[in-house]
Parts: sequence; C-alpha cells; structure tokens
Amino acid sequence: MNTITLLQNKRILLGVSGSIAAYKAIDLASKLTQAGALVDVIMTQAAQQFVTPLAFQAVTGRDVYTDMWQTGSGSALPTHIAHVGLGEGADLLVIAPATANTLAKLAHGLADDLLSVTALAARCPLVIAPAMDGGMYTHPATQANLTLLVQRGAVLIEPDEGRFASGLTGKGRLPETAALIGHIRQALGQDGILAGQKVVVTAGGTREPLDPVRYLTNHSSGKQGTAIAQAALDAGASVTLITSASLPATIGAQIVQVEAAQDMLEAVLEHSAGASALIMAAAVADYRPATRAKQKIKKGDDDLSLSLTRNPDILLNVKDMAQRPKVVVGFAAESENLLANAQSKLMRKGLDMLVANDISATDAGFGSDNNRVVILSKDGTQRPIELTSKEQIAQTLIELVASQLG
Repeated sequence: MNTITLLQNKRILLGVSGSIAAYKAIDLASKLTQAGALVDVIMTQAAQQFVTPLAFQAVTGRDVYTDMWQTGSGSALPTHIAHVGLGEGADLLVIAPATANTLAKLAHGLADDLLSVTALAARCPLVIAPAMDGGMYTHPATQANLTLLVQRGAVLIEPDEGRFASGLTGKGRLPETAALIGHIRQALGQDGILAGQKVVVTAGGTREPLDPVRYLTNHSSGKQGTAIAQAALDAGASVTLITSASLPATIGAQIVQVEAAQDMLEAVLEHSAGASALIMAAAVADYRPATRAKQKIKKGDDDLSLSLTRNPDILLNVKDMAQRPKVVVGFAAESENLLANAQSKLMRKGLDMLVANDISATDAGFGSDNNRVVILSKDGTQRPIELTSKEQIAQTLIELVASQLG
C-alpha cells in the first residue's frame, strides 16, 4: 500500500474486541502502518481468544496493550494511568471490530477494561465498526446503543450483509480494509482546507452507444479523477463524483454513475450549480454515432461506414451557467503542441486552471497509476509536475483549488 499524506504520523488507537472479525483488524493495522500512521492497538481479553497480540505487534512494530494494570515492555507510559497516556495526543480512536458488548459499554460509560477506560479518557474523534453474528446488530438494544453513540458524535461504519461464521446470513459483517480506511480518512480530514466546500469531480471516459452491444470510447481509466475526488475528501470537502468508470467506491463521496457525454453534461449542470469547484478530469468523447441501431449490427460488407455527430461541449455549457462554480478546472490530453493547445483551451473555455498531459508518453497517462502534467492558470503561471503518482498530482491540484477559493 502507498503512503497517504493524510495519515502520515497520525497516531491512531485501534481497539479490537472479541469477534471472529478480529482477523481483519490485523490487515487494517498493517495497511494503516504502511500508509504512514502510528498505530497503537488495544485488545480486549475476548479479542485475544481469536488473534494474538504478537500478530499486531508484528505488523505495526509497536507495543500492543491488553491489560489495564500494565503496559507493553517498551512503553514509557506510567502503569497506573496507561489509559490517559494512550488517549492523550491520539488523532483518532477506531474500534474495529466493535462487538455488541463493547458498544453497550461505550454507550453507558462502563469502564472495566483498558479499551473502555481509554475510550472515556480520549478526546479525539471516535470511529466504530460493529461486527456481530445473527440478529444481534438489528436487535433494539444494539440499535439504541448505536443511536446514543452517534448522537454524541461517534462515526458509525455500517456493517456489511452476508454470511456469518454461524452459517446465518444478515447484517453484521465487518467491511473490508479498503472501506474501513476510506471512513478513517473521512474522519481525519473533516476539518481540512476544504471543509464546508462542495467539490464536483468528473472521471472516466464516456461511452457512446453504437448498438445494444457496442460503443465508442477512449482509454481513460478514471484513476486520476477518482484520485482527485479522494484528495478533496481528505481536505474536508463535500464531494460529488460523476463517473463512467468502474473503480472501487470512493468512501464519503456522492457517486453519480453516467455513461454517455449527454448523461455527463446533464449531471454536471445539475450537481455543479453553485458549487465551490468543478474539476473536469473525465475524457469526454467529442463525437457520438449519429444514430444508434436498435438491433446488433451484423457482419455484411468488408467495410462499414459510421456517421458521427458532435457531442455537446460540457465546459462551454458550464461557462454560461448562471450559478457557475467559483473555480473550474479542465483537463487536456494532447499528443502534440501540449502547452499551446492547452493554453488555447484554457482561454477559450473560460477556465481558472487546466491540467495538461502528453498522452504520447509510455510511462504515464491513460491506465497508469502515474502521470506527469503541467498545471496552467488563467493568470499565466505554469506549474510542471514531473512523473509522480496520480494521488500526488491530485493532492497538489486540490491545494491549488483551495488557494484560489481562499
């Protein structure tokens, strides 16, 4: 897993309680550590019946805390106030999995083990990810406890539905690591540089139907636009992602799935009206088939001619909006005369910024996890970014957008 700027040196308390899903918490601790976080694990006695403290120590490289009366061998925390030392300075307390018993303790202020005592002493945000078998999650007692916790400001990660260890099926499975980290990022970034701002991002290449089974498209994967949406979430923004791509869900974003250019135009005009920023990272098709065959086109002559018609220009439509977003960013994928063509597009479409990249490069761009770009601004400045991850480009772009928004 790549490092995540938002998680760099963040001290995260990971509480693990007694559920078979505790094995997933090992992967969560590992991925958070790889991303740059400092993860201190607190295990209940019941959790240790499923997984060992040594497993967490191996993936985090840090002491694991299991006893209210003593700390790990390498810790400098005073033994009689370990819960205060653990809670002090923590950026986030995540309890995953959180059993019904643990939720009841948290809701009613019970404090009979290190995890529940630390939860009372900590002043950082609390994220809870319930996991339990059978009908336990939907039981009125559990739901009442969750309601109390959410009212107090706890962030609830809803469990998944599926099969339990008992063989029953229902709601109560701990989500996978990627989803958990998405929620953790949202909790950590809520007070970021774009807090209170609405950002709309487009991603992916549009698909223009030719017949019921074929379409015209391009090589855009949607990775850059999705990375920008995540960077905006990390900065605390309210994010709408309008996408044609089939990438893993961006936790915290409102996802609007589209297909053709006309669909994207309608979605952009609807969702970006009055927004703080619109970032058009999608590769929108310039043309579409003039007619769409109702039935599959069969093989006939050796040659097949298609008549194409021009798609609407989304950015020109945005330019004329009565409630145009405060900052509008376009993208230009060019195969020649990169800067000249990009500058022309920037001025012609009334953009505040434009991100230009050379699609002839073989080590970046479409489908790759990396890119090299030049960010042009309407004031004439140009900011080249050498080959780096699309996540890093997204973060730089979001910082520039935040700067323009003041």
